[in-house]
Amino acid sequence: MSKKPGPLFSAPPSAGAATDPLPAPAIRVRVLVEAPQHSGLTGPLDYLAAESLPPGALVRVPLGRRTVTGVVWDSPAPGGEVWSADQLKPVAEVLPDLPPLPLAWRQLIKFAATYYQRSLGEMAMMVLPPELRQLDAVQWSRRFKRLTKALATPASEPDAVEALPNLTPEQQVVLDALALPVTPEEGTPAPATYLLWGSTGSGKTEVYLRQADRALQAGRQVLLMVPEINLTPQLEARVAARFAGRNIVSLHSGLTPAQRLRNWMLAHLGLADIVLGTRLAVFTPLPRLGLVVVDEEHDPSYKQQDGARYSARDLAVYRGQLEKVPVLLGSATPSLETWFNALPQAEGGAGRYQRLTMPSRVGQGAMPRVRRLDLSREPKPRLGQEAPALAQALLDAIAERVARGEQSLVLLNRRGYAPVLQCSDCGWKSECMQCSAFRVFHKVDRTLRCHHCGLTDRVPRACPHCGNLDIHPVGRGTEKLEEQLALALPDARVGRIDADVTKLKGALEDKLASVHAGEVDILVGTQMVAKGHDFRRITLVAAVNPDAALFASDFRAAERQFALLLQAAGRAGRDASVAEGSEMWVQTWHPDHPLYAALARYDYEFFASQQLKERQMAGLPPYAHLAMLRAEGKTQEAAQGFLVEAAQRVEALAADLGGILLYPPVPTAVQRVANIERAQMLIEAESRPALQRLLVRSTEHWLALAQQHRPRGLVRWAVDVDPLAI
Repeated sequence: MSKKPGPLFSAPPSAGAATDPLPAPAIRVRVLVEAPQHSGLTGPLDYLAAESLPPGALVRVPLGRRTVTGVVWDSPAPGGEVWSADQLKPVAEVLPDLPPLPLAWRQLIKFAATYYQRSLGEMAMMVLPPELRQLDAVQWSRRFKRLTKALATPASEPDAVEALPNLTPEQQVVLDALALPVTPEEGTPAPATYLLWGSTGSGKTEVYLRQADRALQAGRQVLLMVPEINLTPQLEARVAARFAGRNIVSLHSGLTPAQRLRNWMLAHLGLADIVLGTRLAVFTPLPRLGLVVVDEEHDPSYKQQDGARYSARDLAVYRGQLEKVPVLLGSATPSLETWFNALPQAEGGAGRYQRLTMPSRVGQGAMPRVRRLDLSREPKPRLGQEAPALAQALLDAIAERVARGEQSLVLLNRRGYAPVLQCSDCGWKSECMQCSAFRVFHKVDRTLRCHHCGLTDRVPRACPHCGNLDIHPVGRGTEKLEEQLALALPDARVGRIDADVTKLKGALEDKLASVHAGEVDILVGTQMVAKGHDFRRITLVAAVNPDAALFASDFRAAERQFALLLQAAGRAGRDASVAEGSEMWVQTWHPDHPLYAALARYDYEFFASQQLKERQMAGLPPYAHLAMLRAEGKTQEAAQGFLVEAAQRVEALAADLGGILLYPPVPTAVQRVANIERAQMLIEAESRPALQRLLVRSTEHWLALAQQHRPRGLVRWAVDVDPLAI
């Protein structure tokens, strides 16, 4: 969208900018600036430059009373319009010494903005390092000089080359299948997207490293993505040991702004050989990209949950096709969408990906034996007493491991001491005053914390309603489980890893190091420790309370729970010398549930086929395509009122496109957060193109409607394409 900025563009250039008037006439450049979708500024804005600026150049331009960073989006067409200096505002300055962002990067941004229904400027600026967006030309020049001076120091040569482990036959077969040209000839088909379906402990990481080495030997760069920051240090250490002497950088939210800018620049300049990062790393400009790896591709952390709600995994696949490089998706429990895409058409799948399998563990170690412990057969607690955290048989099994010098992992995916405090007299519960949720009791610092809005208070001495002194915790979190295990097994060293004990920088690394060093006998943890970690001494894993997901309203709950439990089981017996006796215990009231039966056989293929049949009958992804229109308001009526009218505005359009259903608005699962009411409306389509056409054509209607509803209490609205939960 081309605009002639009026009085909105009236600010002088920032300090340090060139102030000499541009020669007239000047030529037009089109610049993307940060502007959210609801602002109406969905495309580039017009400015004047003294000379032609290449697309992808970063510039500083006036916007309202500010001078902001923008990206030159279009180059002026030959013989194009010439504008006089009194019609448009001039570009304030160009950031010097910074190579233009490449065409492939701009194409990726354009696709992401279009598909996920965001403005181009919002998407482009969001993925750039925050510090880069804040520097003017003078500040940038100083920063760039310091950066290049630091880069002038050559990388040290490795003292010794790490000996490569022997490949298993399965690894060799997979690597043979991946041995395709890294730089395909012009006109040849683009390299494929591969699903590496390998058992936990099968050596998927070794395949990643060998394939990365092929790309590096061909002079290319590698993008290696992981779902969470807590998986980065361990993998980074392994990558650094394998590729000593290579430039390896990390990109994730745990870095300081200066570190992130430095690492981003190394990648953009082509000086970083391997970029290891979380979901935002998918947007890193890499001029020599040769391979993209998405580890644990099923993990929901790859989906951004606010702002531009993009899927980094899906964008990685698109980027591979765009830049003609292979994409390797790795998982022991692939997402059902990926599994469907990797199934041949003859088997009812889409046949878009090539599936490579590694079902055996390295060293031929056995997966842990799964034992289902039926809680209905356990002794019932006395009236008023809480049931023990672990059944006696499971406690005995853990004690036996402790006596043998082995480690156990106890999984409970709920942090804090207890989910709620309750009064025994009036029934008061520790509800959050700002959210439709309970505040969690944290015993360590005697606080009640809301895990949705962050509201924190000291635990009251007595019930706020009736004054009763007997207020007690109900339920169990990791903090309480750690305490109970320490009491039940006083000779064992019990440790805990969850978000509460790993807040400080370096805390997670210290906790993991103590586990690896054998300083912990029993590790209590959330899903943070259930995936990606190579704990060599753990021989028993126990899932304490996994039944909640069996009957959840979320259609993905069973898929996620199976993945979590199988990944957790994979932490046990990774050392072949103790794998034979390793066990996975599941405490459950429903031992015959099909999910647990499939887990006991480690039969992901059967589980996936059953889930796909259910999805097909219900018309759910991957057999349908979804979007969620979300609204937040000062009241639930305001949020739902906007959604009702939004549906009415596009009903005729949906009918014309065909195969599209607009469901009635409903409150979200947690409908009030930080005193803001939330509601959502599901949009279901038989085809992805029809859904995209509806969303594109509806945006202008919803933008206008939102302006009408703001005086009625609407706070914000957004579209979530391919939502993870409905």
